[in-house]
Amino acid sequence: MPFAELKDVRLHYWFEGEESMPVLMLSNSLGTTLDMWEPQMPALLAQFRVLRYDTRSHGQYEVTPGPYTFDQLGGDAVGLLDHLGLQSVHFCSLSMGGMTGIWLGIHHPQRMRKLVLCNTAARSGSPEIWKIRIGLVSKEGLQPIIPGVVDRWFTKLYKQRAARAVTRVSAMLANIKPEVYAPNCAAVRDMNMVDSLPRIGAPTLVIAGTHDKVLTPEQGREISDNVPGARYLELDAAHISNWEQAGMFTAALIDCLNGGSMSEEAHYHAGMSARRATLGEGYVERSITKRNSFNAEFQEMITRHAWGDI
Repeated sequence: MPFAELKDVRLHYWFEGEESMPVLMLSNSLGTTLDMWEPQMPALLAQFRVLRYDTRSHGQYEVTPGPYTFDQLGGDAVGLLDHLGLQSVHFCSLSMGGMTGIWLGIHHPQRMRKLVLCNTAARSGSPEIWKIRIGLVSKEGLQPIIPGVVDRWFTKLYKQRAARAVTRVSAMLANIKPEVYAPNCAAVRDMNMVDSLPRIGAPTLVIAGTHDKVLTPEQGREISDNVPGARYLELDAAHISNWEQAGMFTAALIDCLNGGSMSEEAHYHAGMSARRATLGEGYVERSITKRNSFNAEFQEMITRHAWGDI
């Protein structure tokens, strides 16, 4: 289990893939871990060397004093790049991770090849809401907020058809301790980078969820409208769009980074993610167990070319 000993924090990370491939760095949302990128990993590893890390005080974490700022959280990402000897990378991030991506694009443009900023914002929508959440979590722990948070993370339809996936993501939140969740909330509460968005020079894709009530499409469009040349994509999802619309999310990510070039293997894995998100994990698993020499080639073709292009 690799850790990076940085200036004032010990970060857990995974660095996977062939050394000859371009590096893609992934940054998780508030309340999740590096495992939040599970739906994308098979397709991404077909075309990239992938660096995932647990944001400060998430996952396999070390508790450090708070409150935190994006100078710290962005500095952690830069410190990890330095630790691994990486000069520049593609960077994809979601929610609070997306805010880290914005900070990096502004303050360390030479380290960012392309940016994909997902379900995120350049400023806190309501500092008062974050203040209330910090007070509640500090006093009573995370249990009182978990049901409401998960309700906003996913649409009702996705929760019905992908219950196991929702349980896995929810478990990441449940395992985070209040004393490390609250300092990250403070970073989001105090963040406002709107006026600096025009300084981002990296080619940028902004992804939003039509049903996202946590960080809304309007907040996503505020980013794309102010970052020179940025593209905007809206998916039929709530906040954790990389799970709810895994296939389309993965395809859009690879299309942005590779300029429309996706390998056959990546197509297959993106298609499998789309099948699971649309049909439900149980249905797909039953289909896989029924695969035989007669239908295997057809199933693979459908997964790669039909589902993979959705």
